[in-house]
Amino acid sequence: MLISPKKIVICAIVVLSGCATAPKAIYNWDSYEPTVYQYYQGNKTSPDEQIAKLKASTEKSRATNKKVPPGLYAHLGLLYANTGRTDLAFQEFNTEKTLFPESAPFMDSLINQHKGAVK
Repeated sequence: MLISPKKIVICAIVVLSGCATAPKAIYNWDSYEPTVYQYYQGNKTSPDEQIAKLKASTEKSRATNKKVPPGLYAHLGLLYANTGRTDLAFQEFNTEKTLFPESAPFMDSLINQHKGAVK
């Protein structure tokens, strides 16, 4: 049984049209992943520079109506804690916990870990 060229073309159009649209991203990853990488690179980028990048990323997320990715607020909290700004760290940990309830046990442990350093 031979398939007609017309059916082949129609089949190809259907298959290719399914690939034409990429799925819409849920989160605005922006500079989050490179900033985490910089964090693990040590002294190449200061914590304040990393904080500025992440804060800019959260603003961009709001402006584009995209969600901030999981972990961004937690990482921002760690950066604040590492620079001695535990009050801001706790705010970010709590924001992470609110937006991503599955992170609550980890965020609670980070909060408890830094309670002695509250300024």
